[in-house]
Amino acid sequence: MSRLAPLRRRVGSLPRVRPAPRDASKAPGRDARAGSRRGSVGALVSAFLLAACGAVGPDYVRPTATVPAAYKEAGGAWKEARPADTLPRGRWWELFNDPQLNALAERVATGNQTIQEAEARYRQSQALVRQLRAGNYPVVGAGASADRRRTFDTGIPANSLFDLGASATWEPDFWGRVQRSVEAGEAQAQAAAADLESARLAATAALVQNYLTLRVIDVGAQILDATVAAYARALQLTLNRYNVGVAGKAEVVQAETQLKSTQAERVGLGVQRAQLEHAIAVLLGEAPATLSIPPAVMLATLPQIPAGLPSELLERRPDIAAAERNVAAANARIGVAQSAFYPAVTLSANAGIRSTTFPELLRAPSLFWALGTAASQILFDAGARQASVDQARAAHEAEVARYRQTVLNGFQDVEDNLAALRVLEEEAKLQDAAVATARQSATLTENRYKAGTASFLEVIVVQTIAQSNERSAVVVLGRRLLAAVQLIRALGGGWDAGELKQLGIEQASSGR
Repeated sequence: MSRLAPLRRRVGSLPRVRPAPRDASKAPGRDARAGSRRGSVGALVSAFLLAACGAVGPDYVRPTATVPAAYKEAGGAWKEARPADTLPRGRWWELFNDPQLNALAERVATGNQTIQEAEARYRQSQALVRQLRAGNYPVVGAGASADRRRTFDTGIPANSLFDLGASATWEPDFWGRVQRSVEAGEAQAQAAAADLESARLAATAALVQNYLTLRVIDVGAQILDATVAAYARALQLTLNRYNVGVAGKAEVVQAETQLKSTQAERVGLGVQRAQLEHAIAVLLGEAPATLSIPPAVMLATLPQIPAGLPSELLERRPDIAAAERNVAAANARIGVAQSAFYPAVTLSANAGIRSTTFPELLRAPSLFWALGTAASQILFDAGARQASVDQARAAHEAEVARYRQTVLNGFQDVEDNLAALRVLEEEAKLQDAAVATARQSATLTENRYKAGTASFLEVIVVQTIAQSNERSAVVVLGRRLLAAVQLIRALGGGWDAGELKQLGIEQASSGR
């Protein structure tokens, strides 16, 4: 390791020591002093120009990820994936047309603690970028000292020394270490911004799913309430028939059993509903005891689902954008590691005033200044620097693989939910038909029972079938609503009819 000693020039002398008069013929001329100053300035300018040299390490190239230009049914057109997470997002929850849901969704962004954590991490990453950028500038400091000293057995009296000065040091970024560090920090900050968007999307989607599930439970409760009322009327009818000797005791017991079991099922819905209410409160950043959502009629409707979605919409997923930015950060760290193979150069400057007495401190003869430069180079480290570069390259390859896997996972999410919506739409049509026929069968059997041509057991069977079909229809509705939420989340959130119209995509109403 080598180090160049700084060059110093001192003006004046200590006050107690009078300098000998100089020979005017030997004193440096004004031109020589000016030349010395020009040489110092020239050295600094040269250092600045050298600092503008290109940074070591590979320049970033976005990794390719082959994805279909259209989804499964569109065939085999392929293109390069290019995340575009900066596209604006819309208030997608309003597509479900439920005012209370809209009001709750608005509170997620300000109250959810996971979002607050992600936002703080984003601010942290921004501060780190500012810290890294500071490496491009000199560090300037100031100091003052005063001491009094004496050496015994020398006969020299005690003396004082007062010192007041400023210093500056600067390490020119010849090899781009600071530049690459800033590039990595900026990419990480962008990834943190995408993570913040992911947190918002995830929290909002979770709230919408919980709210819609809660309303589906309310619909199921309404069906059970109507069923309980019908079974209570059936029990009363059976008791009347028993009292006049038309029906037997067994029919009364069967009617009572049917009523009690349905009442128990209705009460059991309260557990799941309470848990969903608590989950919604936590998503809003509130204690569960502070939130109550009264039962209400289902207002939410299935939004219109695009008949064909281009692959560009997938590029709005924030997790894909974050993965791509992490690749960029890892690429920049390769350059940071490679810069360790080059010398470190430091420029320094000092200026101040020094005197053995405080009153003389501010006089011109006490002034001093110094300019210096130093360089250091590691000659042997047993392969530590190369290992650091290899580690950075492997980390970059890992981030590339993670990015490509994130793209694939995103397309799987979209394909899964598109398939779910298509299948559930067919299932809903069949289930609605089953509900209609089951109700008709129950009505006919109840009329036969009243006429005395059917047993009460037959009535119980058809009523149970009708109730089961109605509950199944509600379950299918809930699954369709949740699949719609999951599809919107898989697409990154924020698409609306205006966007799709601009892209020339037709919409197919999925209806309820």
